[in-house]
Order: sequence, then structure tokens, then C-alpha cells
Amino acid sequence: MRLRTLLAGLLALAATAAAAAYPERPIRLIMSSVAGASSDVVTRILAAELVSQMGQHIVIDNRPGAVQTIGTGLIVRANPDGYTIGYANVVTLAINSALLQNVPYDTDRDLALVGQYLSTYNLLAVSNILSVKSVQELIDHAKQNPGKLMNASSGNGTTGHLGGELFKIMTHTEIVHVPYKSSGQAITDLVGGQVHVIFDNLPSIAPHARAGRVRGLGVSSLKRSPIFPEIPTISEAGVPGYETNSWGGIAAPARTPRAIVMKLNAEINKALQSPALRARYAALDAEPVGGTPEQFAEFVKTERVKWADIVKKSGAKVD
Repeated sequence: MRLRTLLAGLLALAATAAAAAYPERPIRLIMSSVAGASSDVVTRILAAELVSQMGQHIVIDNRPGAVQTIGTGLIVRANPDGYTIGYANVVTLAINSALLQNVPYDTDRDLALVGQYLSTYNLLAVSNILSVKSVQELIDHAKQNPGKLMNASSGNGTTGHLGGELFKIMTHTEIVHVPYKSSGQAITDLVGGQVHVIFDNLPSIAPHARAGRVRGLGVSSLKRSPIFPEIPTISEAGVPGYETNSWGGIAAPARTPRAIVMKLNAEINKALQSPALRARYAALDAEPVGGTPEQFAEFVKTERVKWADIVKKSGAKVD
């Protein structure tokens, strides 16, 4: 008994010492999205602050594909030493368990949640080839032309995909989902008129709406966006109660020492207080969140229930 107690104490001291010295070399941060996507942009802003605070490089490794399971799988299989961490979001933690039949890992078992760092909303925008000027006009047009409008998204399982499915349920319309490999590709075709509708994260679609390349009709939050105060919410513009949000955080492989998880969590919370980061997030309409690993885990539980209900009601599938 004494030997076990002594060994446990020595292991705890070793873990504490490792955390005190951490990080001693560059950290790899796996992104399950393409470079330039809104999630990639906001994560790079966070990473820059962490580099400044921690004194080590953070190497962003973009590994998109397979409804974000490729990148997440790399996090799961990494050595749990704190030197490989990754992006974990609404898709990987809340949507995929309901949407996909065979997820190659269990996020509850195989990931250690470090902390949530942002939340944002989507903008419902349409191509300028459509004459519609409001959410209600879009609904009317869709009902008059069932199955002829195309909703572009940045991929299956994203909030752009399921946000569109929720819109269809609540408005009793038929709109065809067209998944792309990235938000950038979807927006390019929206601008070009090859597709008609998009529900995309504000950080990526906002510049195009601001420049008039697409027409913003409504935001997916229940309050108006500070960067587009003139655009109503989808809820107030004709679909009462409509709301979706996108969010992201950092995860590490399961069995990453608790002391390292908490060190990372503290550094993320500190970075989120940076005036420079907050200014850049505000310009993108991305809200810094923060909090403990436990708060992040509880939030994920509630989001999982919400998105599972949307998947069930819509019958959404991987297209």
C-alpha cells in the first residue's frame, strides 16, 4: 500500500513538473477544415496569441475531409503529451454522432476537451441573380419553385448544411442541398450564380455581403449582428424561433495529463482577454467564449441533443 501511494505521489510530481516546463518544443494544432475557412482564420488568430504567451511555435496542420473525421482521427491517435492538439467543433463533437452511422472513434472516450474559445452565427445570403430582397420573399419564391433553388454549404454535416435543413422544415419548402469541399468554393459559386442560397459562418461570408457580391437576408442568431445591424434575424424576418450557431474549441488526445490540459486551458483563457484578439474577433462577428474544460463538456452535451433533434426531424443525410 505504501509503495503504491509513493509511486502515485511520484507520478503526480512528475506530471506537475512536466506541465511546469510545458511547452518545450513546437505544438502541432490539427485543423479539420481547409486553410482559409472561417474556423481556420479564427484559430490562427488564437494561435498567434498563444505563441506570444507560451514562447513556442504552433504549427497549424490542415487535415479536412470525411465530414471532419480525418482531422479528428489524427488528434485521437496522437501521442497524449500535449504536443498534438486540435480543433473540435459543433460538427465533430455534436453533429457527427447523429448524422454519421460509423464514426471511427468515440469523442467522449478518445478526446480530452481543453476549452471552448469561440461562438459565431450564420448569415443567410442569396445570389444576386435572385430578385428576392427578404427572407419572406425567399420563402415565397421557394414555394413557387419547389426543388429548383440550390443551397450551397461548406460540406455535409456543417451548420450551413443543417441550418438549411432546419430552414426547410420550418418554412415547408423544398431546396436542394449542394455540399462543397470548402466555404470558399461554395461562396464562389454563389457569387457566380451557379447556386442560389447559403447559410454560412459570418467570418467567411461577411466580406462578400459587405461588398455586395451576395445579398444578406438574415442572421441565424436571435439578436442582430453588430457588424450587420441593418440585417434582421431570420427569426424576426419570417421564421419565428429559428436559431443556429457555430462554435469551436480545443481538444487533446485522451490520457493527456490533466496538468497539461489545465495549462493549455489557462493559456487559452488568457489569450481570449487580449484586446488585439477581441478586436479581430469582433470584426469577424466571432465571440470569444472561454471557460473550464468541464463547462465545455457540459455545453457539448446540450448541443448534441439539439443537433440530434434537427438531424432526426430533417432526415438529413450525407449527400
